[in-house]
Amino acid sequence: MSKSFDELVAVMAKLRAPGGCPWDHEQTYASLSQYLLEEAYETFDAIQEAAQTGDTTNLKEELGDLLLQVVFHSAIGAERGDFTIDAVAEGVTEKLVLRHPHVFGDAKLARAQDVLDNWDKLKADERAAQGKKEKTVETILDDVPVHFPALLEALKVSKKAASVGFDWENEDQIFDKLNEEVGELRNAIASGDSDDIADEIGDLLFVIVNVARRLEVEPETALKRTNRKFRQRFKFIEDELKRTGRTVNDASLREMDDLWNESKTKRLASSH
Repeated sequence: MSKSFDELVAVMAKLRAPGGCPWDHEQTYASLSQYLLEEAYETFDAIQEAAQTGDTTNLKEELGDLLLQVVFHSAIGAERGDFTIDAVAEGVTEKLVLRHPHVFGDAKLARAQDVLDNWDKLKADERAAQGKKEKTVETILDDVPVHFPALLEALKVSKKAASVGFDWENEDQIFDKLNEEVGELRNAIASGDSDDIADEIGDLLFVIVNVARRLEVEPETALKRTNRKFRQRFKFIEDELKRTGRTVNDASLREMDDLWNESKTKRLASSH
């Protein structure tokens, strides 16, 4: 590995060793799992920021934090005799070579979808060659982990269903379904049944995810972009009110709405 990477591994080993850091020494695979998840989300957020601003400073830092989690788990693995960081790297390198026969072999795969389809076939072949038992599944949707974030789970299960032909024929049909779900949500609201309202909101969100899927938009990324946009525009409202010695608590909805529209106009002007 590189000098800087080897140094990172050595630092982690020292932190875990007797006389090192008590906190680091106490950590286990399980205790670190939440940190791994948090770092992955922070990296995801840094990617959105980099895509919007072109500044990759935070992305570099968050990738480092994410890499630390891999090194940390591998240090624990080495101590336990489970695996080493070299074994982790070797394993993923071998996997990449085996699953890209169109790059490292003679296979001809022209489209990205062909690559994905072949990837799934190769995964199954590898499991069979290694003597691994196939997972017992009652439905093809069992391949999608239930602990995924809701948007990602919705995207994955709908892709699975669509892969066997359970899908709308065109986008117009999805929009018809979207309008249907909006109507059902209105009826649920009118009934005042909180369980029905929650169900219908879930149905509406699921259809929106399918609109995104059909249009080849990753819904989590799209929503993150909107969240960031909302933050910027709301901050504009706060900043403009602050200039007059006021806060959002002092302003009327009409004033805040006017400032919101102003922030949209200024952003549009600055993009030209």
